[in-house]
Amino acid sequence: MRNYNLPHFIIYLFVITATICSAQKSVSKEAAYQYLPDDLELYNTIVSMDSLFFQAYNNCDLDKQADIYSDDIEFYHDKGGIMTVKQEILNNTEKYVCGKVTRELVEGSIEIYPIKDFGAIEIGLHKFHNNTEKKGTVSHASKFIIFWKNDNTNWTITKVVSLH
Repeated sequence: MRNYNLPHFIIYLFVITATICSAQKSVSKEAAYQYLPDDLELYNTIVSMDSLFFQAYNNCDLDKQADIYSDDIEFYHDKGGIMTVKQEILNNTEKYVCGKVTRELVEGSIEIYPIKDFGAIEIGLHKFHNNTEKKGTVSHASKFIIFWKNDNTNWTITKVVSLH
């Protein structure tokens, strides 16, 4: 006895396969994420403050860093833990960073989000270069988050989250 259902099964299998393949082709790819600031003036202000702070960091200007850090700073570091004493942060910067490490912002990585009645949060990527290593040593980008408080146009850093 001959099975006449086999050709029908093969046609059915072909139709199902073709339908699945064409459905997968029609799924649209999500566009790459592109950040656009809500408030361009705020964005430019925080980018400028970031530049000012890290220029002081790279040049070991501890007085300028102290001016920008809030007195009740909280510094969260994924490898080093939390520090909440401003002078201790500055002392460690002097001991472990000055003349040894420089920070480079990853161009185009900064995102700024306004926080009502407080200031703003900055999120971005940066690289730290160990100046004691030979020139050209690869440095990997890491994420950072900075909480900026605005007191009558006086911007201070209240919290830092440094992730490597």
